[in-house]
Amino acid sequence: MKKLPRSFYASTDVVDVSRRLLGKVLVTRIGGVLTSGVITETEAYMGAVDKASHAYGGKVTARNEIMYGEAGHAYIYLCYGIHHLFNVVTNLKGTAHAVLVRAIHPLEGRETMLRRRKARTLTTGGPGTLTQALGIRTRYNGTDLLGDLIYIEDRGIIVPDQEVIIGPRIGVDYAGEDALLPYRFHFNPKILG
Repeated sequence: MKKLPRSFYASTDVVDVSRRLLGKVLVTRIGGVLTSGVITETEAYMGAVDKASHAYGGKVTARNEIMYGEAGHAYIYLCYGIHHLFNVVTNLKGTAHAVLVRAIHPLEGRETMLRRRKARTLTTGGPGTLTQALGIRTRYNGTDLLGDLIYIEDRGIIVPDQEVIIGPRIGVDYAGEDALLPYRFHFNPKILG
């Protein structure tokens, strides 16, 4: 078990990073409590040239400015006023690429996740439910993923290419033809055993 290094995030190919994040383990230590889950779904966002990206056209706002910073930081924003969505900043400083983590398969801290979700059945198959379960909120926007609060580990889980489903991103119809780009990666967590 080792944290992903800065070089993993600093790749100039955000689509490749999105694919390679499958099988990695997203870990939080919010309030000193460990929770984690295997990343099972991601979406790549290619900054200035991607109509689905918050940074399309080179736009810089108070919300998205972290995307232009150093790779390996968390970009967490509020969607529809209720969902805290967790993204990983990639590429070189000044290039606003990011990967949205859309789903996880829960590992450690299941009881804590249930309590946070106020649920009897643990669901983490959406970007809002996974952040709720892991305790990720917008106040952690900008967190360095090489630190100890939120980070991603390589635990040696390999997701074979034939198990990966590649397709268009979800909920970005406003992006026109860019909505159809094959930037979403996911797999069925049943293969984890």
